[in-house]
Amino acid sequence: MWWGGRGQSFNVTPQKEEPEMGLSGPKSVQGSGMPEPRSHQLGSCLASGCLPGEQILAWAPGVRKGLEPELPGTLICSNLRVTFQPCGWQRSEETPLSSEYDFSLANIGRLEAVNGLSRVQLLRPGSLLKFIPEEILIHGQDFRLLRVGFEAGGLEPQAFQVTMAIVQARAQNSQAQQYAGITLSKAGQSSGSRKPPIPLLETSEDWEIERKKQGARGWRVSTVNERFDVATSLPRYFWVPNRTLDSEVRRAFGHFHQSRGPRLSWHHPGGSDLLRSGGFYTASDPNKDDIRVVESMLQAGHSDVVLVDTMDELPSLADVQLAHLRLRALCLPDSSVAEDKWLSALDGTRWLDYVRSCLRKASDISVLVTSRVRSVVLQERGDRDFNGLLSSLVQLLSAPEARTLLGFQSLVQREWVAAGHPFLTRLGGTGASEEAPVFLLFLDCVWQLLQQSPAEFEFSEFFLLALHDSVRVPDTLTFLRDTPWERGKQSGQFNTYTQVYTAGYAQPPAGNSVNPQLSVWDWDLRYSKEQILQFHNLGYDPEHCPDSWLPRQQPSFMVPGPPSSVWLFSRGALTPLNQLCPWRDSPSLLAVSSRWLPRPAISSESLADQEWGLPAHWGACPLPPGLLLPGYLGPQIRLWRRCYLRGRPEVQMGLSAPTISGLQAELAHLQELLRKWTPRISPEDHSKKRNPNTIMSQSR
Repeated sequence: MWWGGRGQSFNVTPQKEEPEMGLSGPKSVQGSGMPEPRSHQLGSCLASGCLPGEQILAWAPGVRKGLEPELPGTLICSNLRVTFQPCGWQRSEETPLSSEYDFSLANIGRLEAVNGLSRVQLLRPGSLLKFIPEEILIHGQDFRLLRVGFEAGGLEPQAFQVTMAIVQARAQNSQAQQYAGITLSKAGQSSGSRKPPIPLLETSEDWEIERKKQGARGWRVSTVNERFDVATSLPRYFWVPNRTLDSEVRRAFGHFHQSRGPRLSWHHPGGSDLLRSGGFYTASDPNKDDIRVVESMLQAGHSDVVLVDTMDELPSLADVQLAHLRLRALCLPDSSVAEDKWLSALDGTRWLDYVRSCLRKASDISVLVTSRVRSVVLQERGDRDFNGLLSSLVQLLSAPEARTLLGFQSLVQREWVAAGHPFLTRLGGTGASEEAPVFLLFLDCVWQLLQQSPAEFEFSEFFLLALHDSVRVPDTLTFLRDTPWERGKQSGQFNTYTQVYTAGYAQPPAGNSVNPQLSVWDWDLRYSKEQILQFHNLGYDPEHCPDSWLPRQQPSFMVPGPPSSVWLFSRGALTPLNQLCPWRDSPSLLAVSSRWLPRPAISSESLADQEWGLPAHWGACPLPPGLLLPGYLGPQIRLWRRCYLRGRPEVQMGLSAPTISGLQAELAHLQELLRKWTPRISPEDHSKKRNPNTIMSQSR
């Protein structure tokens, strides 16, 4: 995807001289009948959708292959992106975006040049092309494929130029440096500040509004990290218990890894609280007062506390990265895996296994949160990856409002962006060895839930695809930085509407020309109204909306926990603990009575039976309204074909096009295939063949 603003300047680098790129375009195209390209001609093809400082490096006529019919047009390489311009197609000035035709340089995962049937060269940044290409294949890290064949008849030099331009532009491109945040002129057309579509949680007022919305009366907004002097990876504001002073919060957080102490993620309307924190820093030496504060924050006013070992039974970051690489290699159009072995190869990637593990654990935790009034604490050493994944999934399973379009965006903003998930590092933007697409794993989990319970979600698969693709497009600071502190530092100031400047501006431009920082949620700046309409799930049942749910603070379906009990949830079972903190030598809380000892649980169903079946004198308790328990056995976990197989258009047919015209096109295509594949037999024979009795007799 790519876009730009209306009325922006557009710089075109002439093809006559290209000393940096080593390109020398021909002054004329002999024998082709095409006029010599002019700067204004090159500029007009992208002027309505350009970016500040964008320069065209090379271009060549070509035909986009892999489609039926093939699409003639022009392949253009700039210093920011590669785009395919179909003949006669122009970008909309209102929403100059075309996810089908644009590849940011940061999104290109693999570039191949082809000459003939067997000559293929893999082009890495800085490589030298050894022949005139007849075709190039651009594989996106978002699983898209751009396959362009070049025309013959004197245009071979242009094909060579544009291919080498892509190679060298990738080598010179630095995502972290060039994309400090894109200023779109459309956002600055109004005289006032542009209001974010959802609260970005950059002010204490945003957090207070969200706290009241959740009904978390026992919590308050802490400002202890307002200057990021507690932890740069934490948001400036977060929720802590009412009775805990900020000075106590500062001391308590120092006894957790990366100073990420316990804080509220979500308050259940029945009374339970879901917390998240980093792992205990056992090398610290807290005094008695600090231990008391830590215990108080973990208990959050509840007598029943469950510590969840987040990483237990979940893959490591290295496992996630390896599985994603294997999945991407398997889904390439030129994958060497035989068709009859493809499914076994898919199992070998382990990607679906990891999706299954995440859903199973989130389902277990949602049972813990909804079955009893208690404090459930997610503990991960760094508190920046799987804590966000599990917390988000638990809220999707337990809270209908999180399944609305605005509610889901607010959830991602709070549990991922504001909470300090290292997007840039995990998506390979820093070149570090800690790359692992945990957020993309989360989106796959959400897609699984959407497929299993489509009437429960207001947003559609196409919204998830747009969000999936946005992480690879360096447009805003949402996915371009690892921490809230880095986003605030990059934007120049720490306030609600921080300013974002393009490269080359040492000082803010004068007047009102500077636009506010944009977030990934500003869809209307990048998508047309028709595209945004596809974000809505037509099968969503309004009866599942929050207004039809239980009123807040109604604990009718929840039961109190045992007095002064501490549990560790690990490997699907609850194990009683004698104390909350690892620094005490003697028990800090009462030991758990033998009647509370749990039975081993290996699935969410058995855990649900255990939780709602004990103790016996409470009687049977119905499944709480609004709670989803996902399926994760065998074929219940499926491959996200529309996402991962986008490079194979022949597989996309039959995936339910979003429009009537699209469905008609699919129907026509399937009818044509049926006509080609159906043998020419008489109607009588055809009827006989469809007779089940005949089929059964033939099989004997």
